[in-house]
Amino acid sequence: MTAITSQFEGILALAFPDKGMSDEQFFAFCQLNRDVKIERNTQGEIVIMSPTGSETGNWNSSFNGVLFVWNNQTKLGKTFDSSAGFKLPNGATYGPDAAWMPLEKWNSISAAEKRKFAPLVPDFIMELRSPSDRLEPIQDKIAEFMECGCRLAWLIDPEAQQTTVYRADGSETKVAFDEMLSGEDVLPGFSVNLANLFE
Repeated sequence: MTAITSQFEGILALAFPDKGMSDEQFFAFCQLNRDVKIERNTQGEIVIMSPTGSETGNWNSSFNGVLFVWNNQTKLGKTFDSSAGFKLPNGATYGPDAAWMPLEKWNSISAAEKRKFAPLVPDFIMELRSPSDRLEPIQDKIAEFMECGCRLAWLIDPEAQQTTVYRADGSETKVAFDEMLSGEDVLPGFSVNLANLFE
């Protein structure tokens, strides 16, 4: 934490002391601290998260694997794991645990933009709640994605054994782990049973 703090303060001293880091500075800061997950909210505040427990990491990897296989078969878009950050129209930069967007959207930005935090809102995101995560910050993060144009989001809660499904029309549905989750019209043909996936 000391190293992160000193690097952070060094970057802040370069410019914009009253507004935090510029986009370029924030990206450089994240590259200097690859061992932790770093996000930035709409106020420009930096949020630093420690690595998850091994079980949560395994579940997240399993889910991303299933999403990748579906996308590899359909060739409809691009998938992203938790290490990818997206700059939202509201100024925040977040990295969901899993994300997907159609090819046309991904191909609409330049190669240089793809190498940094893409200024795009994924059509689908997934957040996996770990035992130490408070629920409200995750819900707030998902709400921001939906307000910025995300079409479908899943908040997977292994402790509660249920997933909250958020849709662009504002509707929400609770789905138990032993029920089939559907990608609906956003991820056509994608479905997963988390009770089987997370066994």
